[in-house]
Amino acid sequence: MLEVSNLTKRFGGVIAVNEVSFEVEKGEIIGLIGPNGAGKSTLVNLISGFYLPDSGKIRFLGEDITKKKMHERAKMGIARTFQNPRLISNMTAIMNVMYAVLGSERGSKLSLVEAYGEAAYYLDIFDMLKKRDVLVADLPIYELRLLELARALALKPKILLIDEAMAGLNPAEAERVSKLINRIREEFDLTIIWIEHVLKIIMRSVERILVMHYGKLIADDTPEKVVRMPEVVEAYIGEEVV
Repeated sequence: MLEVSNLTKRFGGVIAVNEVSFEVEKGEIIGLIGPNGAGKSTLVNLISGFYLPDSGKIRFLGEDITKKKMHERAKMGIARTFQNPRLISNMTAIMNVMYAVLGSERGSKLSLVEAYGEAAYYLDIFDMLKKRDVLVADLPIYELRLLELARALALKPKILLIDEAMAGLNPAEAERVSKLINRIREEFDLTIIWIEHVLKIIMRSVERILVMHYGKLIADDTPEKVVRMPEVVEAYIGEEVV
C-alpha cells in the first residue's frame, strides 16, 4: 500500500530523516517510536505532504506521490492528526468536521445538510455529538484529540497517520483513546501508522514497530522482538522497561 524509499529531509545542517525505507501493507497497524528529535513527526509530515523530501520517493497504492501536495494526498486517502491539534479554534466542533467532509473526494457532491449529517455521524463515533456546537477553543485537550480523530476519519482515509494521540492525556483518557483507535481500525478497515511515547499502550496495540534514532530507521519488527534489541534499548526504551 505504501512504499517509502531512501527518504531524506534536511533542515539547514540537520538531517531530520536520513535515507529511511520501509513498506506498509494494507490493514497493518504500525507503531513509530524513538526519542524526541528522532525524526518521527518529520517522517509523518513527509508521508502526508506537509513537507516535501530533499531526496527519496513515496509511493501510495502504486502511484508516485513524492511531489503531490497535502490536499491531493488527502483526497487519495491519506489522513493525519497532529501532535499539537490543528483545528479551527473559533469554529464549532461540527464545523471543523464538516470542513473535512466537504474537502474529501466526494465533498463537492454533497449539500450542506448532507455534510452536516456526515459530520454528526463521525462526531458520534467518538461520543462528541453532545459537543457539536461548542467552540474548539473551549474544548479540553482530551476532546481536542477526539475531534482531530473524527475530522481525520471524515476524510474516509485508506491510511491514517496518528501523531502522539496520548500527549497531554491522563492514563484513563489515554486508555479510552487507544481503544477507539483500535475500534475504528477494525470498523473502517484502516491502515495506521501511529507515533506514540506511551510504550505500554503502543506495544500492545500494534503488530509492528518502527524505531527511529537521529533520523535513521534502526529497527523494524514485532513489538516482542524490538523491545529486546540492544540498539533500541540503548537508544530509547531503557533496561527498566525491558
